[in-house]
Amino acid sequence: MGANIGNAYLEAFADELLFIVAGPEFGELAGHILIFLKALNGLRSSGLRRAEKIHGVLKDMGYTPSKADQCVWLKKSKDGTRYFYITVYVDNLLIAHDDPASIIKELKEKYNFKIKGDGNLEYHLGCKYILDLDGTLAASPKKYIGKILDSYKSMFGEEPKIFKSPLEKNDHPDLDNTDLVDSNGIQTFMFMIGQLHWTVTLGRFDIMSQVVSLSRFRLAPCLGHIDHAKQVYRYLQKTKHYALRFCTMMPTYNDLPEQNHDWIRSVYGEVTKDIPGNAPEPLGKAVLISTYLDANLAHCMATGRAATAVLHFMNMTPIEWYSKRQATIKTAMYSSEFEAAKTATKQIMYLHHTLWYMGVPIKQQTYMFGDNQSVIKSSTLPHSMLNKRHNILANHPVHEAIAAGILDFYWIDSKVNKSDILSKHWDNASVNHTIKFLFNFQGPIE
Repeated sequence: MGANIGNAYLEAFADELLFIVAGPEFGELAGHILIFLKALNGLRSSGLRRAEKIHGVLKDMGYTPSKADQCVWLKKSKDGTRYFYITVYVDNLLIAHDDPASIIKELKEKYNFKIKGDGNLEYHLGCKYILDLDGTLAASPKKYIGKILDSYKSMFGEEPKIFKSPLEKNDHPDLDNTDLVDSNGIQTFMFMIGQLHWTVTLGRFDIMSQVVSLSRFRLAPCLGHIDHAKQVYRYLQKTKHYALRFCTMMPTYNDLPEQNHDWIRSVYGEVTKDIPGNAPEPLGKAVLISTYLDANLAHCMATGRAATAVLHFMNMTPIEWYSKRQATIKTAMYSSEFEAAKTATKQIMYLHHTLWYMGVPIKQQTYMFGDNQSVIKSSTLPHSMLNKRHNILANHPVHEAIAAGILDFYWIDSKVNKSDILSKHWDNASVNHTIKFLFNFQGPIE
């Protein structure tokens, strides 16, 4: 259930001395000094006072903030089999509870909050939540995409034409040598990039590689860069119905070979999972994390830097995506894939700690997939020998995570590597199967 607290500021007390001299409209109080007690919206410290007020209320209701994210609150159910959750974003609430109406009632009657928009979750922070034809919950940014397409029409005086891919395959905006735009063009380009970044945040990570490549030029774009950004809008015009489906089914990897190696005699010894001692007891259904990684050598032709792409799934739902140029220049795919594996491993560790601190049990180890066989062999064999220092340093986090049983690293064909759309500028034909898997949305239930 979603809800909005309409008077969160007025229920909090101000921490600043603010007063007015009453005018004649105050009648008998005219000429008196009136001191404000409540945290009015707009004061310097009102945001903090509002947050403290909500914090105190949730603590009084028996909820505890998660150490992974202080905006996520959890409380053990009465039967002790699972947790209830409340997330807070400014004054917006999301409630996961057996009886969310009782939470709303308590907030109204006991704490005098004026609750607006309470009911089944339908729209939150730019995303509409609807049911697919098979009953699967889906997050659709279609409404937000419609707004940015309207802004496109306002900026350029025409509807964006339909295009099948965000950029041409192997297109390189970094090689654009057209004229620089004027100050108005800079503002337009920065506005477009801001809109596209939020679209990625809302789940449309199929445009992330293209948006990240264009973002580098937002302070001094060329005319060609604006044309490239226009093409991303044209792709969204064609695919605005795409939605991210929350598939809770657990994938099966029974056909994968077990990776049983003796790590005791390696430099890592009897390393184990570093589960924090102050994490809450894991309750409820376990989740399985799957991670796909890829690297694109010389992704940036101007600097020669490769790009790292990582896509994380929780069960069968994409939950985090990453696409970024690597910090150093790599001269071989082997080195760039090692760097991508190191980045993916660190993110897996972060996800594990997030789930531990939210009381979510993690089923066995994480399955990490890459498409470079040499890197995978070097990472999974305890006594593999590497010569270059930067490869050795990148390999240590992966090696240790495998030795601790945190993850297993497997090879897959690049044609089925789902992170491929985050590392390259692709055409529709080459990634159509991946796009359908990720965003195969059939429409809402009427």
